[in-house]
Amino acid sequence: MRKLWLGVGVGIVLCLGFVGLLVVGVYVAAGNLAGAGGKGTVGLAKGAVPDQYQALVTKWGNLCPALNPAVLAAQLYTESNWDPTALSPASAQGIAQFIPATWATEGIDGNGDGKRDVWDPADAIPSAASYDCQLSRDVKGVTGDITDNMLAAYNAGPYSVIQARGIPPYSETQGYVKSIRSLEKSFARPLTRVAPSQQAAGAIYFAQDKLGTPYLWGGEGGKEDNGRFDCSGLTQAAYRSVGIELPRVANDQWNAGPHPGRNELLPGDLVFFAHDLKDPRSIHHVGLYVGGGYMIHAPRTGAVIRFEKIDSQPDYIGATRVTANGAKALPRPVKANAV
Repeated sequence: MRKLWLGVGVGIVLCLGFVGLLVVGVYVAAGNLAGAGGKGTVGLAKGAVPDQYQALVTKWGNLCPALNPAVLAAQLYTESNWDPTALSPASAQGIAQFIPATWATEGIDGNGDGKRDVWDPADAIPSAASYDCQLSRDVKGVTGDITDNMLAAYNAGPYSVIQARGIPPYSETQGYVKSIRSLEKSFARPLTRVAPSQQAAGAIYFAQDKLGTPYLWGGEGGKEDNGRFDCSGLTQAAYRSVGIELPRVANDQWNAGPHPGRNELLPGDLVFFAHDLKDPRSIHHVGLYVGGGYMIHAPRTGAVIRFEKIDSQPDYIGATRVTANGAKALPRPVKANAV
């Protein structure tokens, strides 16, 4: 059984204690950032990519200088959310969302089984990397960041990049490049300590104000919900209160920023729990870290929003340090047109 903090005196002590942890934790960690550092090539953050695709993304993400595993992961996530059966209204197919005409010229036999199968990630992921690298070679004479130019060529075509001498002045292309480069930070293994969130204190203040509120599955805190929340509704509302718009569902919130290690958690981080610790698509719960190994969360039907240890749940998969750019870069569900 989980302990339920109901006593008024205990609640006051806990609130004061966690506010203190918040202030001390954020400023101590920020002070340590200057001395933090690391070396090495770009790797994938633990748990950022489903386990069955880790090796493919790591291998093929290092195919050329313009590409790295985190960029490739950000593209695949944006295109299909790791769904190898994805089929778009424009007939884009598979985990890498190749249209048939592009697959016919750019698809490769990545696993060496003698056939090129757009629906097989073992072919589609290598093909995506190969295509990216071909585009980078097409625009190699263009000044500017080689990865930005590669991504712009992916979206607008290499001729447009060559003609513009860089990222073309198209809002869609500029947005695509910015989105992938922001998501890259979510998938990359941090080489230095992740900077503290400037909005963390405000998000925690919002969540603390909701302590004791009954849980409501699907609750977003509105009048129709009588001010009640579920887990991701609470974290979404907490960050909305400081001007950051997160997706509604917990596993969609996972990529809203970089992933600090367990020993690097700071107040304001989102902490996640999953059925399969090797697959972030199985995330089923999220809380807001407040320091000292505790989080504020909306646990389940019949419970109230409360402080609780992260380890009260056995299926912790990792954490996310929310950033405004990371949240903006997340793919949003396409809404059907009204008829």
